[in-house]
Amino acid sequence: MELRSSLVILALYLTLSWPCLLTFAFAPEPRITVSHRTLQGEIGYFRKAENLSTLLLDRTRDLLYVGGRDAIFALSVHNVEHEVMPKISWQASQKAMDDCQKKGKRSDDCANFVKFLQYFNDTHIYTCGTYAFKPSCMFINANTFKEEKNGNEEINSGKSKCPFDPQLSYAALIADGDFYAGTTDNFLGTSSIISRSFGSRRFLKSEYFVTWLNEPNFVSAAFIEESYESPIGDDDKIYFFFTEVAKEFTYFNKVVVSRIARVCKEDAGGKRILQNRWTTFLKAQLVCADQDGSLFSVLRGTFVLQPNGPKAWKETVFYGVFSKQWSQDGHSAVCHYDIEEINRIFDGNYKQQTDEKQKCNEQGGQLPSPRPGQCITNEQRNKKYNSSTDLPDQTLSFVRDCPLMEQDVRQPTRIPLLIKSHVNYTTIAVARVHVSNEIVDVLFLGTDVGTLHKAVVLKDKDTWIVEELELFSPPMPIQSLLLVEEKVRHSLGLQSGK
Repeated sequence: MELRSSLVILALYLTLSWPCLLTFAFAPEPRITVSHRTLQGEIGYFRKAENLSTLLLDRTRDLLYVGGRDAIFALSVHNVEHEVMPKISWQASQKAMDDCQKKGKRSDDCANFVKFLQYFNDTHIYTCGTYAFKPSCMFINANTFKEEKNGNEEINSGKSKCPFDPQLSYAALIADGDFYAGTTDNFLGTSSIISRSFGSRRFLKSEYFVTWLNEPNFVSAAFIEESYESPIGDDDKIYFFFTEVAKEFTYFNKVVVSRIARVCKEDAGGKRILQNRWTTFLKAQLVCADQDGSLFSVLRGTFVLQPNGPKAWKETVFYGVFSKQWSQDGHSAVCHYDIEEINRIFDGNYKQQTDEKQKCNEQGGQLPSPRPGQCITNEQRNKKYNSSTDLPDQTLSFVRDCPLMEQDVRQPTRIPLLIKSHVNYTTIAVARVHVSNEIVDVLFLGTDVGTLHKAVVLKDKDTWIVEELELFSPPMPIQSLLLVEEKVRHSLGLQSGK
């Protein structure tokens, strides 16, 4: 995929007759295919910009903010062809563009590609862009849709918050005033980190060890409020989803695996060991496999489902779309994972990584105390460990050397919710609805050829594709999918390109 190609934002309004979903005689193939021509009256396109890569929904104002190349737009949720307010032009300076090209980068890449848009608070949006390989960030006043100065400057450094290269993978979010990112922090794009910056808490980042991150491809990040009504005084967590080259295997070819990693919100780094580094960074393999054990090892997209809101965090379900590393024909799968099972894995044993001189297994049945990688809870506070800076060197050395968990995170069902041949799913969104006193999860799955599959997950976890929509002609991949829930119909905002 080349980012320089034109992108299209569209809104598709779907009338969902939920009772009918349970009366059809389902088949593995889509029951209905709706052609691009048939959909013309129901699709709205926004074509006034290139490289539209970032979406932010404002349900209160009924706005869809769209970040693209050198600009940010405010569109109506009900009609994406309508710009509610004049666009914000955010071009890289001439000096930044000249410097970028002098360093050997293509002129097409030496622009400002907006990669991040999220509300910082009720009145301000925070945004970051590549800014001609000099990543930068700024505030936007949500009421006026104007840039707002931060001190004496409108923009500030985006290093460790945003990639230099617009073509590199990226995942970020703002949680409780802090900026968390999985990105690269150098011009060449060779140094990958998971970092926290910007807010009141200390700047932290991952170690530059291949046992922490090894050629990662970041997919997404999620903030889960696990401190809410926690009987143990637990901390909130930030989860990162990515793929990387596995270090625990010794095969001739590079083996790519999917990972879930987590850090604790109140992590303050270590005092001597792991200074300005995460003391709670742990990761586990995310497994999506068929009944024969064949792995769908490459994570393509995720969705966090919290049906009763973030406070009911124990009900959190992570959905993911996966593909196979070496498949030529296109094989995709959808798997899901429960938050409590993920926590159980992170409370388990640690994995020995084969080519490192590490001792990650319990010695004589004993682990360092407090347990390595754990958030500070009431148990630690009662022992006078009130911060990660109070933790003993032995605990910190262990988690520095052994961040990988022994057990894998697996789907609770025997097989994936859905397996589809000759299809490459790229993104997913999920809506949970109540139908005839039953709970049904409806999956919206984007593909690399611009089709959208609508699938229904029934109570027994049987999954059926009920509709296929051909959204683009000529075909182009759907890269992000935004679901806007309304009383009667659903509006999907999609960003696609090729």
